[in-house]
Amino acid sequence: MKKFDYTAISDDCVKCGKCKPVCTIFNINQDEATSPRGFIDLLGAYKRDELELDENAKNIFESCFLCTNCVEVCPNDLPTDMIIEQVRADIAKKYGIAWYKRLFFFLLRHRKIMDFMSKLGYMFQTCGIKIDEEKQSATPRFSLPIIKKDRALPFADSKSFLNKYPENIRVKEQSNKKGRVAIFIGCMSNYTYTNTGDSLVKILKKLDLDIFIPKKQLCCSAPAYFTGAFDTVDYLTKKNITYFEEWIDEVDAVIIPEATCSAMINKDWEHYLHDQPDWKERAINLSKKIFLATKWLENNTELKNLLAKSGKKFDQMVTYHDPCHAKKMQGVWKEPRELLKQNYVLKEMSDSNRCCGFGGVTMQTEKFSFAKAAGAPKAAMIRDTKAQIVSAECSACRMQITDSLWRADVDVVFKNPIELIAEALED
Repeated sequence: MKKFDYTAISDDCVKCGKCKPVCTIFNINQDEATSPRGFIDLLGAYKRDELELDENAKNIFESCFLCTNCVEVCPNDLPTDMIIEQVRADIAKKYGIAWYKRLFFFLLRHRKIMDFMSKLGYMFQTCGIKIDEEKQSATPRFSLPIIKKDRALPFADSKSFLNKYPENIRVKEQSNKKGRVAIFIGCMSNYTYTNTGDSLVKILKKLDLDIFIPKKQLCCSAPAYFTGAFDTVDYLTKKNITYFEEWIDEVDAVIIPEATCSAMINKDWEHYLHDQPDWKERAINLSKKIFLATKWLENNTELKNLLAKSGKKFDQMVTYHDPCHAKKMQGVWKEPRELLKQNYVLKEMSDSNRCCGFGGVTMQTEKFSFAKAAGAPKAAMIRDTKAQIVSAECSACRMQITDSLWRADVDVVFKNPIELIAEALED
């Protein structure tokens, strides 16, 4: 089956309905048109010129959270998420992309300008937001054209992760050196949740690993990919591939403390480049060395034993949320739990696999009502565990869950598992 042949995929859908109960958007609005099989049927009709890509169709295809729940349960493994990502490119060509998204994608292409804007934001952000340092979130003092007042948001740090450290961090005792790894940090951990990167550096030092922080890395392109801004995806993907190839043979692995970035590089670069075979092959070759951080640390180092030997036991209870781009796309869910349970009490929520509701740039702006609706059940699940900390290896989930908890008045702190692991290793 051709992954991007809408008609073939529509014909292969047996209409069993297994996708509907797990679909994030269908659980919100109970509309067959926005169920996975509804998306597939409509895309088949679009391919056959039986459906016009009008405003109604645009709204339908933009309502998908791309959570891949439907792909996980589909008996025919139909790639609903991939074909919706493709049709969003057609939507972008026909209707254009909103000015604020174009501005955002421009900044993602230009690291130095993004650095300047982040620094500017840090200097003046308290004029527009109230910061909660403990929760690593902020609430706007007034509504903006896109960002409304009634939500919790991340805020800029004083210095980005990439600007904090030298490009090479070497183990002092060379006789103890156990390898060299590169860090791909992701935009949100670079500019807002910088303690994630700081914690990863601490862990790697404890493991006596040399660290390479490639300074010319750009955004993985996930925000643009999920929006249909394929010109930006093309630019960022090829720039990164070309840059990675310069040094990939000099490291044992590239580790990423972000599920969305890791999935984009490991899986979606290949999907995007499906019709560019040379670039696709280059992406596949790189992916062999690229890992979500906890997966590589659990499977390739003595970190778990090091944590067990530390003897630290924390009283705080932790509940773990499985990011869609970790468990469903990369099969990573045991590894962070194995590492955390060495020092923390873990309490599973009723459905850790349920999408938190982040959904991408469009969902977080003009369709934020959907994100709010999807986030409420997740906040309730976290509350019911009575945990003090919720963890997930994803800053998009962090942003969404932090807002959902704030909205539901649930006093729980979000921490990346990398942060928790680093705390357990502190002397």
